Amino acid sequence: MQPLPAVLVHICGADEWQSAQTDGELRPDSLVSTGFVHLSTPEQVHLPANRLYAGRTDLVLLCVDPARLSSPIRWEPGVPTDPAAMVFPHLYGPLPADAVITV
Repeated sequence: MQPLPAVLVHICGADEWQSAQTDGELRPDSLVSTGFVHLSTPEQVHLPANRLYAGRTDLVLLCVDPARLSSPIRWEPGVPTDPAAMVFPHLYGPLPADAVITV
């Protein structure tokens, strides 16, 4: 089991974050399609940023305090082109807005 870092990060559109603040939680499409919210460590966030969000200018980076999350986090592989043995934190539940400490 991987120790939790002090901060995890999540990339989303500014409009998604605005809605999450109103709703109290972020429920990205991945929560329905794969069952989890994609998170990263600050050191690895460039991989999904470049792979999934290249060219977008409407994004925010949410800095998340993992101690404020109540749903389970599982460390799982990304895609085959990621560095060998790299795993990403996946949150198996919605991301509470109050777990976001910096945007």
